[in-house]
Amino acid sequence: MVTPALTVRQLADQHGPTLDKALEALRTREYWSPHPEHPKAYGADGTPGAAEGKAAFDALLGTRFPLEQPGTDDWTGGETSPYGVELGITYPHADADVLLPAMRDAMPAWRDAGPKARAVVCLEILARINARSHEFAHAVMHTSGQAYPMAFQAGGPHAQDRGLEAVATAYAEQTRTPATAVRWTKPQGKRDPLELTKEFTAVPRGVALVIGCNTFPTWNGYPGLFASLATGNAVLVKPHPRAVLPLALTVRTARETLAEAGFDPDLIALAAEREGEGVARSLALRPEVRVIDYTGSTAFGDWLEANARQAQVFTEKAGVNTVVVDSTDDYRGMLANLAFSLSLYSGQMCTTPQNLLVPRDGIRTDAGHKSYDEVVADLAAAVDALLGDDARAAALLGALVNPGVVERLDAAPGLGEVALASRPVPHPEFPDATVRTPALLTLDAARYADAPQDAPYLSECFGPVSFAVAVDSTADAVELLRRTVRERGAMTVGAYTTDPETARLIEEACLEECAQLSLNLTGGVYVNQTAAFSDFHGSGGNPAANAALCDAAFVANRFRMVEVRRQA
Repeated sequence: MVTPALTVRQLADQHGPTLDKALEALRTREYWSPHPEHPKAYGADGTPGAAEGKAAFDALLGTRFPLEQPGTDDWTGGETSPYGVELGITYPHADADVLLPAMRDAMPAWRDAGPKARAVVCLEILARINARSHEFAHAVMHTSGQAYPMAFQAGGPHAQDRGLEAVATAYAEQTRTPATAVRWTKPQGKRDPLELTKEFTAVPRGVALVIGCNTFPTWNGYPGLFASLATGNAVLVKPHPRAVLPLALTVRTARETLAEAGFDPDLIALAAEREGEGVARSLALRPEVRVIDYTGSTAFGDWLEANARQAQVFTEKAGVNTVVVDSTDDYRGMLANLAFSLSLYSGQMCTTPQNLLVPRDGIRTDAGHKSYDEVVADLAAAVDALLGDDARAAALLGALVNPGVVERLDAAPGLGEVALASRPVPHPEFPDATVRTPALLTLDAARYADAPQDAPYLSECFGPVSFAVAVDSTADAVELLRRTVRERGAMTVGAYTTDPETARLIEEACLEECAQLSLNLTGGVYVNQTAAFSDFHGSGGNPAANAALCDAAFVANRFRMVEVRRQA
């Protein structure tokens, strides 16, 4: 028998304090992160710094990605960076009939190791990923189009935080029931008591399938991946064809760690697909697949929920995020906050606000009354000021992730009156990158009073397109908000008001329609950003997503408690 290079005891000693702090952070919901988010924090302590991370990324270009896993029958690839760089990396293509049985065979020992062992091994995987955050940042940047600072933070430490959050939540839920009830005794009066011993084991469902997205492959992928692994399931990672590398690096790191800790590396594997193969659909229906995590279009998410009946399906789909603008005591701060929210990563975030509902008669502000037209014009000016310098604009906007976003942006002027036209921005380093500023359109809700289903703003227009919608009153804005969330879903809702009663009505609407609300953000926190251990991403209670990252419901259905009773 080969002695593992890492023992569970060693990992528990090393990562136990981090797990304890994560559990405490979940309890208090206070800010906490073990992963520094500043790039300069890496490199000085022996971890790879910026230069080493870039060199590691460059060394992967044009190569076969080394990943030893069962069932490899071919090699496939084809990623091209949104910045115009052809990655030229090929990945093993797997025969599911060979790979899935191997993954199931790996599960019993992982199940028997128990929640604590699984948690600390997962924390070791995350620690190794964290040490290579610069390499991962380049992988995320050149598959998603995020600018490097955002790719580093969101694709690195923030994604790692979400993974750790999932591990801690999974550990808490699995240990809620004790492993043993040493002696269960029921008194029987004059007769001898009934006595049993009982054991309780958290049993995984089976193979978990993670279907990755193009825009945030790690941030959206890690919660499901680590929640399933920490609850004893094997995990098959099916990346988006345009964003394979970040998740391939994750799988390789996890396989190496599992093997060193004495577990079968086939507990996690990669399912890269050939062009047009559509492997997610066939994998989702495999009887071995018992958990599915998906981020992407509503159409395929709905299909998964309806057809993958053998699996517990967690989906994040499309939504129409809305901001109600009633009044503000910091007009400049509101405009600056909204301008940044609309611009960050070219609006290619599932949390980016799309609809800004503004009363037709205008709003009250600390700068006096502002008409609807003034609010729109001032917001357009704030976006222009934010993105006026091309180098700053490129660093904030990143590149458009795929041609579909470009097509929607080009078609946007036909949906309303253009208040702010999108313009191309030259990238100082990557001349082939497609970088565009946001477009802001004006629409009047009254125009669609007789046919509200035809309103362009009631459908998601993913990318840098937003609508300033004129409404009769704030009350009408709240009703439109309700309808939008109920029928189309929303990952985020924002509102600006100085009136406590209006704030109460908006809050009540979000409570009833189950949407996460941010009120009066005027500083450095934005409606499209959430923090692990404190904020919930999505609610699971409206059509945008059937799960929240990360609550107890997100992990508890990934395992079942099985009891063994014995006569004492």
